[in-house]
Amino acid sequence: MATGAEISPRETEVLELVGAHLSNAEIAARLCISVRTVESHVSSLLRKLEVPDRRALARRTPTPAGAVPAPFLPTPLTSFIGRASERAELTEMTRAHRQVTAVGPGGVGKTRLALAVAAEVSGEYADGVWFVDLVPVTDPGLIATATAVAGALGLGEQPGRDMTESVLAALADRRALLVLDNCEHVADGVTLFLERLLATCPRVTVLATSRARLMVPFERVYPVPPLSLAADGDSDAVALFMERAAAVGRPLDPPLRGQVAAICERLDGMALAIELAAARCPMLGFDGITAALSHPLRMLTGGSRADDRHRSVRAALDWSHALLEPADRALLRRVSVFVAPFTATAAAQVTGDEDEEGLVADGLARLAGQSLLTVTTSLGRTEYRALETIRQYGMERLSEAGELIDARTRHLRWCLAQAAGLAVVDPDWRARFDLVADDLRAALAWAADRPEQRADAFELARCLAELTFTRHLTGESQRRYEQAAALATDPAASASMLRQAAAVAGCRTAGDDMYRLRHAAADAARVSGATAATDLATAATIAFRFSTTFVRRPSQEETLQLITEAREQAGDDPAAHAAVALAEAAVLTDAFGAVQGPPGNAVPETRERAEHAVELARRTGDPLAESAALDALTGAQSWAGDTFAAAATARRRIMLLSPLPSTPAGTHELIDALGIVAEAALGAGDVQDARRWARQLADHPSLAEVGHRATCRLLMVAALAGDVDEVLTGSVRFLDAWQRAGSPARSILAPAAAGVAMIHGLRGDHDARREWQELLGRLGTSPEHTYGYGAVFDTMLLLHHGQAAEALERMAPEPRQMWKWITWIWHHWYVALRSETAVLAESHNARAIVTEARTVVAGNPVAAAMVERAGALLDGDREALLATADAFDTAGCHYQFARTLVLAGGAHAERGAAALAALGLAPGKPTGRRW
Repeated sequence: MATGAEISPRETEVLELVGAHLSNAEIAARLCISVRTVESHVSSLLRKLEVPDRRALARRTPTPAGAVPAPFLPTPLTSFIGRASERAELTEMTRAHRQVTAVGPGGVGKTRLALAVAAEVSGEYADGVWFVDLVPVTDPGLIATATAVAGALGLGEQPGRDMTESVLAALADRRALLVLDNCEHVADGVTLFLERLLATCPRVTVLATSRARLMVPFERVYPVPPLSLAADGDSDAVALFMERAAAVGRPLDPPLRGQVAAICERLDGMALAIELAAARCPMLGFDGITAALSHPLRMLTGGSRADDRHRSVRAALDWSHALLEPADRALLRRVSVFVAPFTATAAAQVTGDEDEEGLVADGLARLAGQSLLTVTTSLGRTEYRALETIRQYGMERLSEAGELIDARTRHLRWCLAQAAGLAVVDPDWRARFDLVADDLRAALAWAADRPEQRADAFELARCLAELTFTRHLTGESQRRYEQAAALATDPAASASMLRQAAAVAGCRTAGDDMYRLRHAAADAARVSGATAATDLATAATIAFRFSTTFVRRPSQEETLQLITEAREQAGDDPAAHAAVALAEAAVLTDAFGAVQGPPGNAVPETRERAEHAVELARRTGDPLAESAALDALTGAQSWAGDTFAAAATARRRIMLLSPLPSTPAGTHELIDALGIVAEAALGAGDVQDARRWARQLADHPSLAEVGHRATCRLLMVAALAGDVDEVLTGSVRFLDAWQRAGSPARSILAPAAAGVAMIHGLRGDHDARREWQELLGRLGTSPEHTYGYGAVFDTMLLLHHGQAAEALERMAPEPRQMWKWITWIWHHWYVALRSETAVLAESHNARAIVTEARTVVAGNPVAAAMVERAGALLDGDREALLATADAFDTAGCHYQFARTLVLAGGAHAERGAAALAALGLAPGKPTGRRW
């Protein structure tokens, strides 16, 4: 890896993970650092390695030629024995077909064979091999399967998309092998997931294990046979028994192979049964094992050979279980309620032996020594887990002993206690949640179907909704809130849960769900005897305030009906009247500039209604209601051309929201407020504040997986200010996240793309500028692009290259001719740049344009400085022109500062050229007065 700059150890780690095609958010989680820190490292690596983009950077991963990412496979604690022909056959099938299912009964060895094959072919998959254990998945639906896959891939959820879409986007262009283990109990969800995966991700191969075929189109099935049973004792089954017996302390002499072969034949060559028998060898000897296998067993009669194999495993489990001490039998069946690895402390609590944790730990060690539990130790934490076949056996024994309800109930209460303990978020919170999340889900799945457990099920669903929201699993959080609403016995509690679900849907930018859930909350409120007015009015507001997040936008007529119903039911409830006032501002006068809003409403009425909504909301004492009303007022003020009032109102929202806890509704409101305040500050010329708010938005943890949404305002601000490094760093995250999200055509992203394209133009990188212009075209053209941000960024670039005449043509429309939402925050920038363009192009009415512009932009430090600079150029006043350079420097507009010096000519121009070079920009060909 040739480079003239030294790569730090941390940068090397980041580079390796970029090479593994992880996103910045994934890298941050893996290295326990912030996304912003990852961005800085990636930007540094782009400069040091002199590559243009992230894809080129991935190809510079410091690994030997042809190397690929290490497979993300569990490491077995014991060696893999034999099966040479099976490995070869399954390996070839995996190479030849995109979806292969290894099928066979429990205990035949499907998982170990699949792991062996995956490890063998891992070098053929440039983007890695990933193992997904589906045992903990208790919901058979599509989303649950996708969530498990996302967890294995290290993906978080992207707002606006469910987990399935996030996984498909992440794997769309990857050449990878996905190993799905234990599919049988969630076969329906796996089938739906695989159909979409195979259709969307043409370079992904799937190797699944299941007790039955999945019936997926193009599926190739490989029946996993038992271990070979050669008559002379030289077989895989015998080799496995000998190796496992030696591992527990009794190496066997070769002459004993005949006896071993007889035992293995009795066990039908089933790998799990053989391992259990071998673990007993030091204690029982061959005679004892043979005698145990000769006892009458509870076995079904009839059936296929596969059923016989099931019975051979059942036989081994039966006699292994019978030979346990009564206390160990009870322990084995009671810990079978855990679906994820557990500790001795957790086992003691769930088995009812809290005061005997030492004895429980001893019992777990004995069970592990007899191959009935697996044990792992890491970071001072010892965890146990039963193989799925043994766990299911334990659950059967639990039911037969009449202890199932009791054990499940204790497990449920343990889960409730774990959920309560996760209420405090600390540095290791994510790891603590991930350790117990699958058990929380399993306990909830059981309790939700039992009427006597409904109260606890409601509480666990509510807790899990809150926890998954904190974990940024917003899709699951919304579903859990809806589940809690269905479990609630109190309609008022149900309504509350539905409102929370609607807020989470807002964080996911799922407008249709927000609208639906607020309707449902209104229905629940009516049942509870409370007024539904607030929910109805809020639904109407959502339809207009967040119109761009809808698939099916409610019409104005539909929302007017909601407002009418809300007015009729409002009574004397202050919150309801405030909600109705806001809905009227949104729908009747289009305070939010909705897609379906009326085009000809009057400015004074809009402002009046918005101010009335703010006042009523303020009286309720609800900061979230007041923030929403202030958002309407910000829009009305901006439409009225009151740029500074709009910026001040946007700041009021931030002051209201910043002290609030991180709830779904608060987070949704804050994310929106940060975007608006950054834009409004930029529109008023407060570049420093705009940069600060945009940075807070980019760093918000809820946007870690959606870097394009997180950085779009920051890129816009940085481009106008001339913060080239910020643009280059942020654009890497933007592009990577946008591509992972499926390249959505979202108009809100367009100003950022236009800003990045302009910066590349200022740098003289025409290829990069062309790529970003193509991306901008994919985001969709709009009037805002033609006359708003597009005109501003295009004109800055044209003037930089001395093309004043072309710039004048680009800004031909007069500002007052443009529609209310087109200029938005760009109004002052447009007016100021138009005045400079008129002067540099020597327009006959340049002086009149400059004079009018002074009045429009008065109070805006950046726009006013640009207009004064235009006036100084017109008058030939170099001293006045240089004075504007100080104003730009104070305002934090580094590009305009350097450009002013260039326009001043002479020695000042040399300083300006040096300042542009320091920013990483080309000198350009400015048109200006010859001093």
